Amino acid sequence: MGGEVILLDVWSSPFGVRVRIALAEKGVKYEYREEVLDNKSELLLKSNPVHKKIPVLIHGDKCVSESLIIVQYVDEVWKNSPLLPEDPYERAVARFWADFVDKKVYESATRIWTRKGDAPAEAAKDFIESLKILESSLGDKSFFGGEKLGFVDVALVPFVDWFHAYEVHGGFSVAAECPKIDAWAKRCKEKESVSMASQDPEKILMVVERLKKKFGYV
Repeated sequence: MGGEVILLDVWSSPFGVRVRIALAEKGVKYEYREEVLDNKSELLLKSNPVHKKIPVLIHGDKCVSESLIIVQYVDEVWKNSPLLPEDPYERAVARFWADFVDKKVYESATRIWTRKGDAPAEAAKDFIESLKILESSLGDKSFFGGEKLGFVDVALVPFVDWFHAYEVHGGFSVAAECPKIDAWAKRCKEKESVSMASQDPEKILMVVERLKKKFGYV
C-alpha cells in the first residue's frame, strides 16, 4: 500500500512491540522513531491529540493510535499473512481474548509492582489465574492462531519479556504455574518477527525499578 509508514514508540513498551511484530509479519518497511515520554515530540502530540500516548502508526497522512486498533489496521491494509481469522465469529473470539489480555492480564500484572503490602501477592494470584484461563483457550494448539501466529498471540507475547519483572516482585514462576504458556512463549520466540522485537528481561526489570522509584511505589 502506498504512503510512508512511521512508528512512534518507546523501546520498552509492550504495546508498541505488538505493532512491530505485526509489521514484521507483514513485511512492511517503516521508520521507527523513539519517543521520550517526559518530552513528547510535536509529531506525537499532533498525531494522537486525545491521549498523547504511544504507539502511533503514521501511514501517509493517516494516524492510527491504540495498539490493538493499529494491529487490526495493519492486518486489514496489508492482506498477506492474515493475523485475524476470516470467519466473523472466530474474529470476534480473537478480539475477545485480546481484550482479555489488556483488561485482565495487563491490569493484574501492573498491580504486582505498583502496590504495597499484601496487594502484590493478591495481584500475582489474579495474574496467574488469568494466564491459566488463557492456557485453557490455547488448549493443544501451537499458537492461539492455530498453527501460525495470530492476533491473540501478537496481543499477549510482548508481555513475556515482562514476566521476569512480575516474577521478581510477585514471588512466583510462570514456567512452574503455567507450563503451557511457558512452552507457547518459547515457540513464539522462535519466530523472527517476535525475536527481533523482543527486549532483554533484565533491562525491563530495570525499567520497572526506575518506575517504582519515580512514582513512589517502593
